[in-house]
Amino acid sequence: MDLDVARIEQALQVIDPVFLDTPQYLDEQLCRALGGRAVTVKLETANPVRSFKGRGADLMLSTLAPGTPVVCASSGNFGQAVAYAGRARGMPVEVFVPETVNPGKRERMETFGARVIAAGPDGSSAREAAAAHAEHHPDRVHLQDGVQAAIAEGAGTIGAELTRGAPAGFDAVVLPVGDGALINGVARWMKEQAPGTRIVGVNAEGAPSMSESLRAGRPVRVERARTFADGIAVRHPTEASVRRALALVDEMVLVTDEAIADAMELAARTLGVVLEPAGAAGLAAIAEGTVPGARVATVLTGANPRPEQFRDLATRLTYGRTRAFDTDSTDTGTSSPIPNDSGHDHHAPRRKAQ
Repeated sequence: MDLDVARIEQALQVIDPVFLDTPQYLDEQLCRALGGRAVTVKLETANPVRSFKGRGADLMLSTLAPGTPVVCASSGNFGQAVAYAGRARGMPVEVFVPETVNPGKRERMETFGARVIAAGPDGSSAREAAAAHAEHHPDRVHLQDGVQAAIAEGAGTIGAELTRGAPAGFDAVVLPVGDGALINGVARWMKEQAPGTRIVGVNAEGAPSMSESLRAGRPVRVERARTFADGIAVRHPTEASVRRALALVDEMVLVTDEAIADAMELAARTLGVVLEPAGAAGLAAIAEGTVPGARVATVLTGANPRPEQFRDLATRLTYGRTRAFDTDSTDTGTSSPIPNDSGHDHHAPRRKAQ
């Protein structure tokens, strides 16, 4: 295992404090809405990049010499984090994004000083373009979310904070899974420090690449990602990420876009937090009843919704679930409104993937 618990511990002294010691708490209204279960939420959105990605990006860049040029691909949140951490270290940052990137995320990357290059119709095209660019410019360091150990170890500091903030521990920790850095880093810490805690990953039902990969025991490419949760719409997880997850993750579950939208609404009503779809995926799995355990924790991973998702969430909060929805999106973050749950039985059990 190339992820190291001692390095995760040390990372707490290295990562920019603006990303650390995030709130984690039990909200009574949320717990009542979830049937009285003790559900701890950890809020990773109250920071300059509005997501957990700052931890891994900041730790990764701390391993490089100041001023080192870096290049990466991103649907938005990782690119923001690299741009923010790179600016603090005088590092030129280039981020390759899909053509349909969330415009708000692109604007924030540029605000932090990154050069943003649109490359192709989806996230896979952006990753290929970033790799080719790095190959032709050997002075640049190619950062790959889910590949470099430091990125996952930075995310693993969330696990350290979870255990220290809850001495009684958890039956399960439930985490959204995109490129896998978050779940692998947190799981590495938990397996060492809280081995009785079950690690549950969540894929969107329309983008089950990690779920299928763990079932197959190798990276599996799905033909298309059909989900409005662009942050976890990954068609092909990396070999390094799958290898780690095979050793660390106990279970994968799938949630529909409708369940994610319900969780976004639930978070807004009970916590007063506006999440992006990927940021609500863990909460969706808990609300759907797919994760057993009396004491459960989840990480609210991001709060950078697309402009139309802000609008549609406001509509749901004001008028109820009235909008139609087209889930025909890819891992690019293609524009999609928040779905209507009409025609779906949300009390039916969701499909699990072992």
